[in-house]
Amino acid sequence: MVTGPTPGRATGGADEAPGPSLTVLGCDGSYPGPGGAASGYLVRHAGVAVWLDAGPGTFANLQLVADPGSVDAVVLSHEHPDHWSDIESFAVWAMHERPERPVPVYAPPGLRRRSYFADAPGLSWAEVVPEQQLQLGGLECRFAVTDHGPPTMAIRLDTAGRGRSSLAFSADTGPAWSVSALGDGIGTFLCEATFTTEHEGSSQHLSGRQAGSMAAAAGVGRLVLTHRWPTVSAEALADECAEAFGAPVDQAAIGQVLAW
Repeated sequence: MVTGPTPGRATGGADEAPGPSLTVLGCDGSYPGPGGAASGYLVRHAGVAVWLDAGPGTFANLQLVADPGSVDAVVLSHEHPDHWSDIESFAVWAMHERPERPVPVYAPPGLRRRSYFADAPGLSWAEVVPEQQLQLGGLECRFAVTDHGPPTMAIRLDTAGRGRSSLAFSADTGPAWSVSALGDGIGTFLCEATFTTEHEGSSQHLSGRQAGSMAAAAGVGRLVLTHRWPTVSAEALADECAEAFGAPVDQAAIGQVLAW
């Protein structure tokens, strides 16, 4: 197990939830719609802040809810630009604001070479591979490869100690992958649901029906949909997903704070 950052850096911006939380910085797929932002989330627990995916628009939204200097680590799921390109803006910020304290950036093989600022001060890149585990302060992090073109890592985060809680993030995936690859006991599952049923098979993404069926089979406690194509009906997507899941589902929205 690789040990990452430890608690202790100052936080800022919006108030943090008392327990583990996830703030949605962006949730559009595979491009940001009008006024939107692509994939990005801020996970906070026990004084540690992890920026999970950094799609276009998410660095601007991060600054609305937190001081960028409070970010302890960045975890990127894969090399498609809608999941990482704002790391470039963050790198510029870090070069000027705190080059002496590089922020760890954990990414699949091959992503670093796509960054213009790969060797700039302020960031410290590290590759992650399937089955790898990281300790990010009070968060245990593990990875599993999904069903999606380039190397793509789904991510599971667990709080340490008593009263453990868990969050899983599908990243991008087609239906040949299941969140069960990340283990059982998942409390909250943040799952891509890009299209409605009529688009199934058109790309390596999930429909709402497929996301709901997969989550139900894996026995997750709560299902939150993300990565919706900007022109797809949120209501239609949620309805078909809830029917397959067998329970109401949540839709991610920018600025939303979820306790998990």
